[in-house]
Amino acid sequence: MQVVVLVSGSGSLLQALIDDDAHGKVYEIVAVGADRECTGLERATLAGIPTFTVETRHFPERSQWDTALADAIERAFSDADDLDLAALTGGDVAARQLVVSAGFMKILGAQTLSRHTVINTHPALLPSFPGAHGVRDALAHGVKVTGTTCHVVDAGVDTGPIIDQRVVDVRADDDEESLHERIKVEERTMLVDVVRGFARGWSINGRTVSINE
Repeated sequence: MQVVVLVSGSGSLLQALIDDDAHGKVYEIVAVGADRECTGLERATLAGIPTFTVETRHFPERSQWDTALADAIERAFSDADDLDLAALTGGDVAARQLVVSAGFMKILGAQTLSRHTVINTHPALLPSFPGAHGVRDALAHGVKVTGTTCHVVDAGVDTGPIIDQRVVDVRADDDEESLHERIKVEERTMLVDVVRGFARGWSINGRTVSINE
């Protein structure tokens, strides 16, 4: 399976995928895209992975940026011509292509979501605590367990079908930073497992996502 990873920051989730990809070619990261210059792009370059950047400031309308991003992702898949995906999948190339939002700090629009299957991770057990402050909100609510969710991205904010979840206990002395660090450990492992599962086969039926373990 061909994978395009989208990043905005340090790229620790990306690094987990890079390290896993290097140990077994179940999938191939064919490109890493970003909405800004960031450490994640540097990680990709060090690993020999092509990169691209599509910055919102270059487009007067958000929809134009979204179209440009969708086009860039499409070109990345097209340029990865070392696998004859059409032959492998009987022509259903899209079924063997996946976009991973790995700390990508922009909401994706209709063009990207209609043309590509995108998955994302979130640092809470959805549908609880969606949005940008999932860890902070969970702590403020006084939950005893929280965790991380991998879901398919749809037009809402963290509302897409859930693929996998991992639970993290909340400790009495936790603050937002300490809790988030433990969540990130589970998040990286979960994302690798999910992408490996998608590489072996997947289907989406309403809100039910099935992947091959």
